[in-house]
Amino acid sequence: MPGVLDPEIKRALTERIRFYNELGIYDFYRRENPETQPELREEMTPRNKVAAVVVSEEGLAAVNSKPESGVTDPVTALRLIREDLGDCTRCRLSKQGRKQIVFGVGNPKAELMFIGEAPGADEDQQGEPFVGRAGQLLNNMIKAMGIRREDVYIANIIKCRPPGNRTPERDECETCSPFLMRQIAAIQPKAIVALGAVAAKTLLAINAPMSEFRGRWFDFRGTKLAVTYHPAFLLRDPRQKKETWKDLQMVMKELGMAIPAKGTE
Repeated sequence: MPGVLDPEIKRALTERIRFYNELGIYDFYRRENPETQPELREEMTPRNKVAAVVVSEEGLAAVNSKPESGVTDPVTALRLIREDLGDCTRCRLSKQGRKQIVFGVGNPKAELMFIGEAPGADEDQQGEPFVGRAGQLLNNMIKAMGIRREDVYIANIIKCRPPGNRTPERDECETCSPFLMRQIAAIQPKAIVALGAVAAKTLLAINAPMSEFRGRWFDFRGTKLAVTYHPAFLLRDPRQKKETWKDLQMVMKELGMAIPAKGTE
């Protein structure tokens, strides 16, 4: 039977959990004392340690409740997540020129989900991911698979455009990605395609080159995840389109989709 926490400690833990909730982090991990159980010391990944809080009071459980908890309809769940995100000011990007939040778009019941890096200028203007030149190429990639953009769900690691389209900083990804995790949990796709190294490294917490990511499946919270080149990179180096098509064929085979003779142009 767990001991009773000191009221001050309980209050501090409650406030800390509320703080994480405001960041969009709702998943916490209960651990025993690692000093008494050394085998637990390396139990958690660095990303999990960011969100980890030792909670031993049952009364704190009510604080740790996502708005979409218990909702089985993905349409409703995504709406609740978007409402919880609000006009987000959780990181510096809210003050660095972003026009609007780019949440995500597509079929809430999609079997396939594409995840990119961050919105660009066109996305920031229109409020929808992948609508510029890279988005047009992604549309062609999806079409080459024999499906439509409306059949999949598309999102990014972060939901605000970084100034000058720079690469997102690690703390920006860590602040924003919990909302993406909740989107994934609501949609429950059968497969995820990470577009580019930033998306792959953030989702998998692995620092590796694209050559080590591509051509294989990763397990991401029970969902299969594949990595391919970002469409923006393909615009700069069209020679890699053939390699990207190989990656997409691997995804199609996993989903039981017919493979067309020609790939994306």
